[in-house]
Amino acid sequence: MTSRLSVGDLHPELRRTYRWFPTPPVTHGWQRRLARAGTGMMRPPQPPEGVTREFVALGEGSGAHVFRPAAPSGAALLWIHGGGMVIGAAAQDHARCGELAADLGLVVVSAEYRLAPEHPYPAPLDDCHSAWEWLLAHAADLGVAPSRIAIGGQSAGGGLAAGLVLRVHDEGGVQPAAQWLFCPMLDDRTAADRSRDGIRHFLWNNRSNLAGWNAYVGKAGAARVPAYAAPSRRDDLAGLPAAWVGTGDVELFFDEDRAYAERLLAAGVDTTLDVVHGGPHAFESLAPGTSVARKYNARARAWLAAALKVAGA
Repeated sequence: MTSRLSVGDLHPELRRTYRWFPTPPVTHGWQRRLARAGTGMMRPPQPPEGVTREFVALGEGSGAHVFRPAAPSGAALLWIHGGGMVIGAAAQDHARCGELAADLGLVVVSAEYRLAPEHPYPAPLDDCHSAWEWLLAHAADLGVAPSRIAIGGQSAGGGLAAGLVLRVHDEGGVQPAAQWLFCPMLDDRTAADRSRDGIRHFLWNNRSNLAGWNAYVGKAGAARVPAYAAPSRRDDLAGLPAAWVGTGDVELFFDEDRAYAERLLAAGVDTTLDVVHGGPHAFESLAPGTSVARKYNARARAWLAAALKVAGA
């Protein structure tokens, strides 16, 4: 991929949305504070009819938003939001979580986690782990079968989801049934590759990526970065739950996402890699009404429903 990446390389349905959409500034502290303040002012949508939402505090700066459907299927999803490890909040995905609860009958637990650099690794992952443990501890009360829980997320949340799956695997005990990863942020070495800095990656570029990884792990591309922080660093991927990895072929994380999916397959993990031609970062969230995003989300949800044995979905 060269620096000539332009609007013309995007899927035609996505060009209008991304033509002028800025990359969130995250390099300086004041920029992150401004972005966080904007997220904090968001008014989350009301859940769909029949879905309730409550918040459970799990620690200072962390917790779980619990979406419960009127007609539970017995399955659940632990969802983790994105934001490059440094911005974002669970509220940005409340609409998605509510729809999943309503459409698939899932209990959706959306993790609220602390952000870097104030809270670097392992704090964000610890917070997501706390949400996982809470979900398991309350599965019976929620009408959820522990064997029918998936872990998923988008972007940085996808990376945290993949890292949490690795950690839970190594700890033993109840394992997730699936990992559902949208454009996951998996490899700090991408940020350390400065040849990518001049490429116009839409929404999230490599300069922002470097700031995010440095905030999270200290130094992107360092000789020793824990695999729970950067899952692509993991040598042995055998024995992990089935995976769905979705990505666009013009986004910054495409190479690392494809490589991770191929390594999962090579390790014997049931893996689906869904690549959207001309798909930039997080297009399914920024342009959900487009045909390409609707079809992509439909494929993702069909895979999740099958993995969690949701009848009739």
